[in-house]
Amino acid sequence: MISVQEASASILSHLYKPDTRRVPLQEAVGSVLAEPVTADRDFPPFHRVTMDGIAIAFDAWEKGKRTFLIEGTQAAGEPKKTLTSAENALEVMTGAMLPAGTDTVVRYEDLAIESPNATITVDNITRGQSVHRQGQDAASGEVLLSPNMILSPAEIAVLASVGKTVVKIKNYPRTAVIASGDELVEVGQTPLPHQIRRSNTYAIEAAMKTLGWKGDQFHLPDDKDTLRRSLEKILKQYDSVILSGGVSQGKFDFIPGVLESLGVKKVFHQVSQRPGKPLWFGASPEGKTAFALPGNPVSTFMCFYRYILPWLWTSLGIEPRQEYAVLAEDFTFKPQLTYFLQVSVKNDGGMLMAYPDAGGGSGDFANLKKIDGFLELPMERSEFKAGESLPFIPFRA
Repeated sequence: MISVQEASASILSHLYKPDTRRVPLQEAVGSVLAEPVTADRDFPPFHRVTMDGIAIAFDAWEKGKRTFLIEGTQAAGEPKKTLTSAENALEVMTGAMLPAGTDTVVRYEDLAIESPNATITVDNITRGQSVHRQGQDAASGEVLLSPNMILSPAEIAVLASVGKTVVKIKNYPRTAVIASGDELVEVGQTPLPHQIRRSNTYAIEAAMKTLGWKGDQFHLPDDKDTLRRSLEKILKQYDSVILSGGVSQGKFDFIPGVLESLGVKKVFHQVSQRPGKPLWFGASPEGKTAFALPGNPVSTFMCFYRYILPWLWTSLGIEPRQEYAVLAEDFTFKPQLTYFLQVSVKNDGGMLMAYPDAGGGSGDFANLKKIDGFLELPMERSEFKAGESLPFIPFRA
């Protein structure tokens, strides 16, 4: 049995190597960028007016001029106009090109306009005010987006601004999500007294979908020969498999042995943790990975977020983000195991407070609806005091 830290390190030493594809810009949000994106011109591409008002030559103001003849209007989207006299002004609209011969914009709120003249009514203005200078944000050829970024709506706006109609992104691993167990029936069936509906694979697939990651569900029986035939086919078609159930030491827990018989070498089996102690992880010489999670729902849920999610992000070139929360009340856990405490969280004055709600154990999946994640309590201690900051593994946005 290995520690949580050893399990994490072992998993992260067997990363998926993603290939890439090109998708239309409208389909790229939530994906991981696989190419650098550069500015195709200066940003902004011209001296841009940022306030409605008049554009003047600051030197005229500096020489004492306060009333300016308005020669005309420079609207947004029009070619650049030219001020014919440094003693005059042009009305300008937000987003317009700054007219030639001007360098400063005075907003309407600081003017008294009696057509055709505008008088500046404030005592102080500064040269270049209310002008967004050409190239101020980025120069032509400058890298705006780097590979390995998750494309949020903000990055989509940048891609659109440089004319990227098609975007190169990284492919997620093709993944099979597999439930095993004769006690499981489909969601739409009425279970007999000795049966339960299959839920773990739906939870895993839903978690994957929130990341833009697709998985295909399978249900396999507790029969060694059937498991072997089915897993052999699945391993040929998928980059990774996530299994739920059949990994403990029971008489019908065939998954570890079957995987190894198919060339998926065991990296570790069993982790010093609760829940999720029977966790099994293996990899094949071809780079296929298998996560065999305990069948108890809370164990499955925790293992996905604690181990599989960091593996995915690291494989895609993204550094997993470690969050922390403050324990809101004293808690005791005596076994020499890392304990993943179920908690609900609340932002209290900018501090994320974690309130324990252990529920009925790893089989109490109904308790998941009341919590927001898991607080990771180290195995070296048994007493944890309110006010301690500890690693937090969230599963809600």
